[in-house]
Amino acid sequence: MKISYNWLKDYLKGKIPEPKKLAEILTLHSFEVESIEKKGKDWILDIDVLPNRACDCLSYIGIAREIAAMTNNKFHIPGFKFQEDKKLKTKDLVKVEIRDKKDCSRYTAKVISGVKVTSSPKWIKERLRVCGLQPINNIVDIANYVMLETGQPIHAFDLDKIKKKIIVRRAKKGEKIKALDEKTYKLEKDILLIADEKGPIGIAGIKGGQSTAIDFNTKNIIIEAASFDRRIIRQGSKKMKLRTDASWRFENGIDPNLIDFTQERVVSLIQEISGGRIAKGMIDLYPKKVFSKKIKLDLDYVDKLLGVKIPKQKVIKILKSLDLKIVNCKLKILNVEIPTFRLDISIPEDLIEEIGRIFGYQNIPSVFPQTILIPPERNDEILWTRNCRNILKERGFSEVYNYSFIGEKDKGIFGWQDEELLEVLNPMSVFNKYMRPSLIPNLLKNTKENLKNFDEIKIFELGKTFVRKQNTKGKKQEFLERKMLSGILTKKDIKDEGFYELKGMVDSLLNKLGISNIWYDDYKATPEDSHLSLWHPKKCAEIKIDNQEVGFLGQIYPKISEDLGVKEKVFVFDFNFERLIKLVSEEHEYQPISSQPMAIRDLAVLVPRGTKVVEVLNKINRAGGKLVQDVDLFDIYSGEEITQGKENFAFHIIYQAEDRTLSSKEIDKIQQRIIKALEENIEWEVRK
Repeated sequence: MKISYNWLKDYLKGKIPEPKKLAEILTLHSFEVESIEKKGKDWILDIDVLPNRACDCLSYIGIAREIAAMTNNKFHIPGFKFQEDKKLKTKDLVKVEIRDKKDCSRYTAKVISGVKVTSSPKWIKERLRVCGLQPINNIVDIANYVMLETGQPIHAFDLDKIKKKIIVRRAKKGEKIKALDEKTYKLEKDILLIADEKGPIGIAGIKGGQSTAIDFNTKNIIIEAASFDRRIIRQGSKKMKLRTDASWRFENGIDPNLIDFTQERVVSLIQEISGGRIAKGMIDLYPKKVFSKKIKLDLDYVDKLLGVKIPKQKVIKILKSLDLKIVNCKLKILNVEIPTFRLDISIPEDLIEEIGRIFGYQNIPSVFPQTILIPPERNDEILWTRNCRNILKERGFSEVYNYSFIGEKDKGIFGWQDEELLEVLNPMSVFNKYMRPSLIPNLLKNTKENLKNFDEIKIFELGKTFVRKQNTKGKKQEFLERKMLSGILTKKDIKDEGFYELKGMVDSLLNKLGISNIWYDDYKATPEDSHLSLWHPKKCAEIKIDNQEVGFLGQIYPKISEDLGVKEKVFVFDFNFERLIKLVSEEHEYQPISSQPMAIRDLAVLVPRGTKVVEVLNKINRAGGKLVQDVDLFDIYSGEEITQGKENFAFHIIYQAEDRTLSSKEIDKIQQRIIKALEENIEWEVRK
């Protein structure tokens, strides 16, 4: 809203700050001043009035009241007077009807006869132009001037062009109106109109009609000041794509009690500038009067909420400077009457905000809050979830998030039975028919899509799975919800070494979780785990900790991955996360790096094809004891020199003691013990 600095002076007694200083004060205490511009001998301040203050501050009087409160100035309204003609009575000259009182809470009309319509005085024209309004004639200009001054939109009709009476009603289907902007508008049913018995003469709260416009031949006029429902005005303005200064004010709410002062102000200016006789009385349809509210304000609460003690007399002075009346004062309780133009004040906290901003938030000392900060109770599941994610990301894995559903096709590919799956009652599509019993199906779909763009895929997901099982008595169905951690490793042209690469990553994950007693055992399917037939029977192991199964590691059965469109070998780990976090430990035993040298011996074992490497590894570790630090598989061979049906595993065995250098004799002795243990299986042969 653009405000003239010189015009503001009309409402303030005493010296007011210079324009730039005034802009700083307004920005600090009330509204941001977006720009200051000098025009001739005047300054124009562009003030961004907040929507909650539009009722009182989209006007010069409202802004002046704010400035007076902030600068300890005295706010006043210039005096005016007018003379009514007792021979003319408004009620005899105009009739008004409101069809729906919800649409229009108050409608007033005053009649002035014998006016002289001419050009406006220079001072009115200048002030209107400053605010972005184009002067038209003295009657229309005075109506606009008073709207800017008070915030109440005013409209003037040519009385002689109105047929019998004014009617406030909704538009009828097919109605049209030619507005003051010379445009013809088609009206919809929910548009509020000002009409006479012939048809529309104005769009209520938005724009007047051309049929009753004031022109230089006008002699008798009706001054309308009303309060329309803000929602109807906003809806009508949006639908018609017609926004005016009047509609802007009505949309934000108008104080219906402001109308009395506004009518007096506008008729006094018209009589002073244009002459004419003012008819006695005023048509005033005001079915449900709005009264001021009273709020009880506790001064102790003011101090507590603002964090600073403000003297009682200072509080009273601030409230009175804003035209808030103190109707009763007992000790530390104030009864404050709120004028109807302050629609934004309804609770004590609103009053305290007013006190705080006028007092100045910059005058409230900054104090650290005095309180006891109680740390939240530790949640182990969240802690270890975050730790697992970080460990896997460090190993090059990317986390994915999938929907918790699978479809009918997935059910067929993985061989799940109806009694195992939890069906969704109202699925969004056939692809979301069942709750997922495993994270692996959707991870495989992610793998298929990502192999189109990447040569290597390392992804994981941590989420809930849902299965349906019968209880031990076999009578009642039981629903199990489990949190699982699953990951996938695959790459273009991957070989069987992918199993051991993923095993190394699993070892790293478990070790960083403080788990050391890790064991990989042959997977033996049980009837209740029949759905786990998704694993390759020769390339799968159970992951055990302290002889308790916590998950699986292995290759997905080739047919399953191919059915899902993945041609490469896919290696997966699948943990029961709820079991896993029960076994983790934050305590890690410090083991210094040994200063003693290592010795490496190679060992090759000829075994039947299909033998699992983990079986051989377990034998070597058991027989070697503590002096075997690590065993690495570095080759698998089944070429021409190898007996048909056999394959060769080649290992590096690393020997090291913590307290001494191992002698060749000690290493040979342990090596022989390992060979003897391996050859206990008559199908295995250690190659020498």
